[in-house]
Amino acid sequence: MRVRDGRIPFMDRHLARLARSIAELGLPQPKQDVRKLATPFSATGDAVLRIEVLDGRASVTVRELPALEPPALITASEPHQPYPHKTTDRDCFMDALEEAEVAEADDALLVTHEGWIAEGTVWTLFWWDGNRLRTPALDLGILPGVARARVLELEPGVEGRHPRAALDGKSLFLANAVRGVVPIASLDGVGVPADPRTAELARRFWPER
Repeated sequence: MRVRDGRIPFMDRHLARLARSIAELGLPQPKQDVRKLATPFSATGDAVLRIEVLDGRASVTVRELPALEPPALITASEPHQPYPHKTTDRDCFMDALEEAEVAEADDALLVTHEGWIAEGTVWTLFWWDGNRLRTPALDLGILPGVARARVLELEPGVEGRHPRAALDGKSLFLANAVRGVVPIASLDGVGVPADPRTAELARRFWPER
């Protein structure tokens, strides 16, 4: 969860998703009040909180913000595995990130075994297609991210299944609840065109106090 300007903007959404995943996975609910556990960390200013629930016990750790500059991406050869819940079972994402590092890129985009665009290692992909905003469909097994939902509230988009070639020449951006909306600089060595609508979404992404 992002701590921004001394507050946690999307705490309610994060906690709702956590509770939903715990219930759907049949795991024990945490004994602590997770909200009370996380709230004192809002005094850290700008940072990232990680809440982990294991065997009915919640823990919170703090780390610095990641890089917020537009990243250079590659399309990973590692196929995407369904990831409907935010768990520590992330082998395909870690392998894709290692592949990006070897290629001297910042991050990687994963596609499914069938060749459909899926998601990044820790983010949702969006792109502008004429007057429409597009993003991969949840039924591909991508994470129902907090940032994904926020972007679609601000700019209703079209969810679907698309091959990697559908991204060629399009203006792409990523979204997650730590970085917000960030334009993508390049994909597989090809520069990505900018779009002023992305900057406007980035400005509106964080709710006002």
